[in-house]
Amino acid sequence: MSIADNIRNLKKETEQIGVTLLAVSKTKPITDIQEAYDAGQRLFGENIVQELVEKQPQLPADIEWHIIGHLQTNKVKYIAPFISMIQSVDSIKLLQEINKHAAKANRVIDCLLQVYIADEETKFGLGFDEAIEMLRSEEFAALRNIRIRGLMGIATNTDNEKQIKEEYYELKTFFDGVKTSFFRKDETFDTVSMGMSSDYKLAIEQGSNMVRLGSTIFGNRAKKAV
Repeated sequence: MSIADNIRNLKKETEQIGVTLLAVSKTKPITDIQEAYDAGQRLFGENIVQELVEKQPQLPADIEWHIIGHLQTNKVKYIAPFISMIQSVDSIKLLQEINKHAAKANRVIDCLLQVYIADEETKFGLGFDEAIEMLRSEEFAALRNIRIRGLMGIATNTDNEKQIKEEYYELKTFFDGVKTSFFRKDETFDTVSMGMSSDYKLAIEQGSNMVRLGSTIFGNRAKKAV
């Protein structure tokens, strides 16, 4: 199946249930991303700032770029003028840096708080308590150029479906609690980004409304980015 066929089939599958499809285009060449774009895809996710900054000017201007990988504070300035969403916010320090560069670019940048749900030491993210503490803080209240749109999480890399389901269930439950406590009047706090190629169907079952798919769209063959 071609990239275009994969996009069309996945959009058909996700759109009818109100789930947003994010195409994970890290390491993929411009030609592959353009093929996905030509098939109707507009949301693309990248992990590495340098790669994104190289690709962005070579592709259509109406692409909505998301950063989904761990973001260092010193890299924020390179993407602030054009990024649509930063999904991997894992500290108040990073949020303050995004706010600073968003203000310089005269923008409000959409963000997701990345919450740590996996049973692995390698994953980034805020603990449930840390996320609540941050949302209650004066530092957070002072930020004017960011908008928290929801939460993102990455499940444990395991074949144990029960564990994956439980981790995603925890995140969706936490999202509901955070919405009630902090964003009850904000209709824009509406995004639960969870699920990748290996587990997106389980994530959707547990309440995800944005899935981040790479190999399901582009295949597993690693290609050097152009």
